[in-house]
Amino acid sequence: MNENNILPVVLAGGLSKRFGTNKANVKLGEYTLIEHTINKLKKNYLEILVISNEKKNKVLKNVFYSKDVFKGQLGPLVGVLSSMEWISDNSKKYKWVMTFPCDTPFFKVEIINTMINKQKNSNKELFFIKCGQNRHNIFGLWSVNLKDKLRRDLEAGQRKVEDWAKKIGTEIIEIDGKEHQTFLNINTKADLEEAIKIL
Repeated sequence: MNENNILPVVLAGGLSKRFGTNKANVKLGEYTLIEHTINKLKKNYLEILVISNEKKNKVLKNVFYSKDVFKGQLGPLVGVLSSMEWISDNSKKYKWVMTFPCDTPFFKVEIINTMINKQKNSNKELFFIKCGQNRHNIFGLWSVNLKDKLRRDLEAGQRKVEDWAKKIGTEIIEIDGKEHQTFLNINTKADLEEAIKIL
């Protein structure tokens, strides 16, 4: 396994209700939140997929956009399925999807190699990051082999990532780090103010 058979996916399909506007396009310093994530991923990958139900504001080379395959803001599992369907629809050869949130700008790029190395020594098809006491399920590595099962379960009403992961069987990757800063999730204007201070 290496970066060549992994598609990095930025999940940006949420409504941003607590923030009040589309937070993915909110500026943090020189870049928008989603650009902070894309800029980190571009160092490791030639292609990036963004799952977003909003109209893209900027065309970036080798950054592709796709909408959720199910309408209705049904959560990140739909975003994961949408990325797998995009791979199939576009005849791509990727075997894995590595997901990242659009609103966690301070994550460390070392997470990528950490997940790749863990997968090499495991027969699991789903991996999540844990730091301290908290799991960060949007930082995940998902086998494309899960696509059909994920679609069936979503059609049956499955919505919560953690519940679905328990059923599938997942490997948790524990990492060290300053969790609050590394995994600061910008959900509100107050979170943004804190991120500005950190930046």
